[in-house]
Amino acid sequence: MRGRILIMAGSDSGGGAGIQADIKTVTALGGFAMTAITALTAQDTQGVHDVMPVPPSFIVAQMRCVMDDLGVDAFKSGMLDRAEVIEAIADVLVTGPDVPYVLDPVMVAKGGAALLHDSALATLRARLLPLASILTPNIPEAETLLGRSIAHRGDMLAAAGDLLALGPKAVLLKGGHMSGDELVDVLVGPGGEVEEFVSHRIHTRHTHGTGCTLASAIATGLGQGMTLRDAVMRARAYVREAILAAPGYGAGAGPLNHAVGIGHQNINY
Repeated sequence: MRGRILIMAGSDSGGGAGIQADIKTVTALGGFAMTAITALTAQDTQGVHDVMPVPPSFIVAQMRCVMDDLGVDAFKSGMLDRAEVIEAIADVLVTGPDVPYVLDPVMVAKGGAALLHDSALATLRARLLPLASILTPNIPEAETLLGRSIAHRGDMLAAAGDLLALGPKAVLLKGGHMSGDELVDVLVGPGGEVEEFVSHRIHTRHTHGTGCTLASAIATGLGQGMTLRDAVMRARAYVREAILAAPGYGAGAGPLNHAVGIGHQNINY
């Protein structure tokens, strides 16, 4: 069975986001998670308290040994904090051009800590966006990538198209940072086709790791041979169920319940 997902991202000691959320998500959806850890964070539901970087050469070593021995059906990247890390990962990704790659442009943690150095933004745009099968930014990340504000639904539609023009094959612009009871995500496909996914917002503080979880769920679907649309739809349904089943841990932005997918890989979407 296909579904070997190689994730390049940072470790979250609190278990709600980053590599920990990625592994749980891939496993719950029936895939096989493999990792190249890009940074270690001392993190909980209230924020990121410290970061220990991993040398780019060791990140590459993690990727290469996994690719050479186990094989990869899809890549996913999350926290890539430095330009030299982005350069190193891009150099590896170009050796597997036919493997789907989900790029989650992680820039700021839920608690507000910066997870992408300002000096690395240009490198992210130049090296990784053109390699991505799908880019999955939230509103603040899209604003940073485009250098303009996104204030309403019409802005989202225009922004998603402009993000596509930066090089990725597809874009899923997530609307969770917009206000209101309606949550809208905009998907622009490889041919420029646009689809809006609308759902009722769940008012809760337990949303730590939603971006990591969604991107890894999409990568799992693509690695299992699903179409892009089906992978996105299943991923959105999985995240929603994981939020609704959140265990209520922590004093800040609490984690999801990633176990909702175990035994239910064909979540109704």
